[in-house]
Amino acid sequence: MRSLTILHLTFFLSFLFLSCGNNDTKPNTELSMVKVSGAMKNVMLKGELQGTVQLDSLPHKENLIAVGPLENLLGEILVIDGKSYISKVVTDSSMQVEENFKVKAPFLVYTRVQDWEQSHLPDSIRTIADLESYLDGFTKDLERPFAFKLTGIAKNALIHIQNLPPGTTVSSPQEAHSGQVSYLLTNERFLIGGFFSTSHQGIFTHHDSYLHMHLITEDRGKMGHLDELNIQPGTAKLYLARK
Repeated sequence: MRSLTILHLTFFLSFLFLSCGNNDTKPNTELSMVKVSGAMKNVMLKGELQGTVQLDSLPHKENLIAVGPLENLLGEILVIDGKSYISKVVTDSSMQVEENFKVKAPFLVYTRVQDWEQSHLPDSIRTIADLESYLDGFTKDLERPFAFKLTGIAKNALIHIQNLPPGTTVSSPQEAHSGQVSYLLTNERFLIGGFFSTSHQGIFTHHDSYLHMHLITEDRGKMGHLDELNIQPGTAKLYLARK
């Protein structure tokens, strides 16, 4: 009888241990999934400009990476390395960049990465088109969509910030981009937070792209949605989630 009781106790403890292990693993898997709130096409075509997610409500901000526009298309959002950067237009040649989690986005793509693995980007990869093609081939064995970071020096880059005039009705990309201001960067050290997917066009990438990237300069003085990039060869490092 004593042996039977010990056997039952051993079985119960083993079951309890395995159950706890599963509960620990499931949340980590859930947290590392790429998620999307809202959709780019709903903003561009349906004029759904109001926030669908409040950044301050997202947990585990220390590992969060996210990109999207600011509510009402009045700026850009980049969450990276535990900080949320918000950029807004001041003039055609100046912008304001601040740290703030208490904002909303009409659409936002985000995930959490606890551990990044660094690799050198080949010198032949200089433009956004080069990067998209390289990532598509280099990451065939990775689960998609996925987040990435990129650092380096831009010989030049073009970023934009949404700045929709108040009261504007949006039913097309052209209307959504009215008021948008572009900024040319030259010889700037940069940090890019981005997402890659071949199946989310119109959701968080444009219809002709697999990438959505926001760039911030090393001094954190300039940030926006990345439209063009020319990387100084030998300076770029790519960061992907460690397998």
